[in-house]
Amino acid sequence: MTKAIRKTAPEPLAPIAFNTPSPFTATLANGLRIVVFEDRRLPLVSYRLAFFTGDANEPSEFQGIGSATAAMLSEGTRNFSSRKLAEKIERLGASISASSSDDFTMVAASSLSLYNSELLDLIAEIVLLPSFPEDELDLYKRNAIEHLKFQRSQPGFLANEQTARILYGDHPYAKTSPSPEDVEKLTRQALVEFHSRTYLPNNAILIIVGDVDLEEAVSDVESRFRRWQPGEVVETDFPKFPTASERILTIVDRPGSAQSNIVLANFAMDRKNPDYFPFLVMNQVLGAGASSRMFMNLREEKGYTYGAYTRFDAKRFGGDFEATAEVRTAVTGDSLKEFFYELNRIRDESVSEEELTDAKNFLVGVFPIRAETQEGLTNLIVSQYLHGLPEDYLQTYRDNVRAITADDVKRVAEKYVQPEKMAVVIVGDASEILPQAESYSEKTEIFDTNNNRLDPGIYAVENEAEPADVSGGWSLSIDFQGQQIPVSLTLVQTGNIANGSLETMLGTGEISDGKVNGNKLSAAARTEIQGETVEFLISGTVNGDSISGTLSAPIVPEPLAFTGNRSK
Repeated sequence: MTKAIRKTAPEPLAPIAFNTPSPFTATLANGLRIVVFEDRRLPLVSYRLAFFTGDANEPSEFQGIGSATAAMLSEGTRNFSSRKLAEKIERLGASISASSSDDFTMVAASSLSLYNSELLDLIAEIVLLPSFPEDELDLYKRNAIEHLKFQRSQPGFLANEQTARILYGDHPYAKTSPSPEDVEKLTRQALVEFHSRTYLPNNAILIIVGDVDLEEAVSDVESRFRRWQPGEVVETDFPKFPTASERILTIVDRPGSAQSNIVLANFAMDRKNPDYFPFLVMNQVLGAGASSRMFMNLREEKGYTYGAYTRFDAKRFGGDFEATAEVRTAVTGDSLKEFFYELNRIRDESVSEEELTDAKNFLVGVFPIRAETQEGLTNLIVSQYLHGLPEDYLQTYRDNVRAITADDVKRVAEKYVQPEKMAVVIVGDASEILPQAESYSEKTEIFDTNNNRLDPGIYAVENEAEPADVSGGWSLSIDFQGQQIPVSLTLVQTGNIANGSLETMLGTGEISDGKVNGNKLSAAARTEIQGETVEFLISGTVNGDSISGTLSAPIVPEPLAFTGNRSK
């Protein structure tokens, strides 16, 4: 007997109740707030000691001091060296870390609940008695400066840097990282003073989640932190956020880049905004996942990219909405057309009932999964209390999502998605991007990867110039730490397109679709190193049979200068 084939999807199962109880809260005499959530599913405990001070609160003369202070907490205390602390943490099989974000500073720790008492001792040790050793600070500064150099080779960082600058203006949110000069200025005394001003019990909340006894947990915290003296919490007087009045095109030039990293962004909302839930559903429909409109259009239908997405970053005092994708350089303009088509469509047309239902079902279904692990549950509770969300936020989350209508989605799209006022930031080969993108804005600005402003007129001249002859074999010499490293470059030119290869001690990289504008060569050589694809960017100037320029790659801290000659 032949079984009938189902032609429709089965009905979804009834939702499982999310009955997370409310945690216990208390406040010590010194102002330290305590939140305890008993979770006996596993013999684990997680701590989050959070301070309501972040990178946005840093003094202007010491940019980067928040991150430095947090990183240095575990590098030595009054009683233990950095090595001794690491040994004690390892012996417990525990983890302790500290970091800062725009709005908060967080000390995170976790271990088996068997070692709960010892773990709390270590948290108190690094928070209350850090010594900030000079040698460890010097090491931190050297590593931080090298990391900052590396960041400048990353298109994502360069795009975020310009996006934040445009959206947030004079507000501290506009600064995505300190400069090497900022890091060099940091001193031990500055860290000590910053710590004493901001690491205050009346500026903090301690959240405990896991296999703990409520009364014991509160008693343990009191015994270790009751002598922690409160202080004056200084409120930062932030500048107002700028109001956008036009669309701005900003290009960060990476000559020879095979891709354009596109970010379209506008100012949106802070985390406590009552429109958060309708915006969440709207974003899910528009670009939050692989079945969203942006993804289906730019990837599945057009094939411009591996993925196109939208997201919103709702911070404590403000936030932004972004649409992003990494596309082939040749389709940058076409991609912008599709981006703006979808951004306008979500504003102008009501979403279908199917789209709305799918988006809400996804958000409702994935929420309990985020609380399945102790770390996931901890993160949800931390977010709730740091942003001052309602006491029943977790319990009512799914009801709030289910209540959103198509009219709600259209309303928040009209209010918070602003295509005509967006910052259009593109990182890639400016000479290739500018002709495709300049029609999308009356105002265009171009920067190099070191954040130096460039003249857009340069690129217009280059695009009109006849391509020089770059074909043949080139013997290059790269200046690397005072040594001259030989490299071979082979090019085959057709019009203004150059293909070929770059041979280095790291292997051979294939060049495709390199560009020749006048006597300027820009190309990307892609090779595989230890299973990872690495892109070397070549930017050169040809003068007859001579060439000079720079070679850059993510594995190289800064561009390397080269000179060379064409082989006879």
